[in-house]
Amino acid sequence: MSTPTLLMYIATMAIVTYAIRAIPLVFIRRDIKSVFIRSFLYYVPYAVLGAMTIPAVFFATQSVISAAVGLIVAVILAWFDRGLLTVAAVACVAVFITEWVMTMI
Repeated sequence: MSTPTLLMYIATMAIVTYAIRAIPLVFIRRDIKSVFIRSFLYYVPYAVLGAMTIPAVFFATQSVISAAVGLIVAVILAWFDRGLLTVAAVACVAVFITEWVMTMI
């Protein structure tokens, strides 16, 4: 790929990324009073994060079973307000132990 083509691709991505953020700021000048739209905009980041993260969880390990065990452990620890490092470390250990047990069977 030539350098001008690469620069054109990067410039296009930069313009599109900027436009996505700038257009709502330019065209929506007043407060949003609709409860439905406000709640929709509030939950969109969580929904997008979940849609990107959950499929990746199940393909990050050698088996779906160990991925499910790690996810369940992480959700339980997060439910009980454990820290991010604790949740991640214990979920990784749970996946490791599950993978190890599955190789022994």
